[in-house]
Amino acid sequence: MVFMLFAFNACNQIKPQTETDHEHEEPKFQYTAYSNEYELFAEADAFVAGEVANVLSHFSSVPGFRAVEEGQNTIILTVNGKEIRQTLDKITRKGIYSFDIKPEAAGKGTLKFQIANQTGTFEVVVPEITVFSNHDEAHQAAEKNVVSRTNTAVFTKEQSWKIDFTTGLPLIKSFGQVIKTTGLIKPAIGDEMMVTAQMSGVIKLTANEISEGLNVKNGQQILSISATSLAENNMGVKYAEARNNYERAKADYERTKELAAQKIVSEKDLLAAKNNYENAAAVYNNLNSNFNTGGQMVKSPINGFIRKLFVENGSFVEAGSPLFSVSQNKTLLISANVQQKYLPELGSINNANFKTPDGSLFQMDQLNGRILAFGKSANTDNYLIPLTIQVDNKGTLVPGSFVEIYLKTETNQNALVAPNSALLEDQGNFYVWVQINPELFEKREVKIGNTDGYETEILKGIAQTDRIVTSGAIMIKLAQSTGTLDAHSGHVH
Repeated sequence: MVFMLFAFNACNQIKPQTETDHEHEEPKFQYTAYSNEYELFAEADAFVAGEVANVLSHFSSVPGFRAVEEGQNTIILTVNGKEIRQTLDKITRKGIYSFDIKPEAAGKGTLKFQIANQTGTFEVVVPEITVFSNHDEAHQAAEKNVVSRTNTAVFTKEQSWKIDFTTGLPLIKSFGQVIKTTGLIKPAIGDEMMVTAQMSGVIKLTANEISEGLNVKNGQQILSISATSLAENNMGVKYAEARNNYERAKADYERTKELAAQKIVSEKDLLAAKNNYENAAAVYNNLNSNFNTGGQMVKSPINGFIRKLFVENGSFVEAGSPLFSVSQNKTLLISANVQQKYLPELGSINNANFKTPDGSLFQMDQLNGRILAFGKSANTDNYLIPLTIQVDNKGTLVPGSFVEIYLKTETNQNALVAPNSALLEDQGNFYVWVQINPELFEKREVKIGNTDGYETEILKGIAQTDRIVTSGAIMIKLAQSTGTLDAHSGHVH
């Protein structure tokens, strides 16, 4: 399977040369090409008819830009319709194939690499190379392709293969206004339930491991409230009284039914006994479901986990006091406030991104989120406009914490955008590293616009055709601060 070429570049050797050095050293030519699967960066001797030229070829798999570690590779030099080829069954060194090829005739041609591995056969093509008639022509061509080293840094392929390092082209895409604010994560209504005391008494936890974060099931007993030591409002006394009243009313009703069957008592007396029995049963059954002679048995109302425990073992609580809250933590609400000037744009918000305190980013779509509502007016207590977003919890959002929110509005306008990982800041100014070749990068200042947490609008400084470093940019900055490195550091010739 063959993939089309994306880009190519050829230039002379990066290492600075004096005029004396130039008279004695042979020029090196560099070639860069991309396919859907691979990046090629080759350093080659000048192609001179009748002489062997070494082609040191660095191959990185894309989009991860990791060094190629296996596969057969064939170089094919085509000039005037005639092919010269060499096949290497394995890599010379991790990520590197070192070819020696001898062109037979001068002229313009192409350089093709065929990579065969377990996944298939792929091609990377340098569409234009020159085979020179003699070395003087090669020197003259090299002098015309001198690369400016103003504000540049060298970062070899061997260095980039050791870290998370990628490059890419900025994109032209729809990018509207972004409203940045903060929001508080809260449990959704119905997703969390508060359990309160129905009587006054002393708390007794059912087990020592009852604590916040414990998973519980619906109906599981969490604690009990004992009132046996209280002189007033003693639930144990009330429970015993209700049970005695129930048993007495039940016995009276059953006896009255027998007497009524014998026509000894009237229907009125039977109905009165039945009414007393049902009332006593209702009171007793209500207490019996949650209480016993020892007090109130407090159970979890839903499946979930104990989010907050408000009491301790042995503490005293009044009736109506909160005991604990149980949360399912499946659905969350993010409550935010925006400035009044954005009120006209709130109706056009179609997506949002969230950034947690640990730096993790989430898209509203990924969390099955939706905007529930936003305020239409402000009040004297809060001059900001409230906005509420509902999302599914994927296990990383913590109720009670704050997140940064990037509210994205619909637009028909396109913008040039770059990933935030490509941007570096220096004293309030932003810049990116623009690739001149895969081992040489230019520091380019850019003017930025809106950001949605993932990408940032680039207003000035680079074009869509400029390949930039999208991850690992900080490592080039560090390499630059330690001094310019030899462009061929670590290479095998």
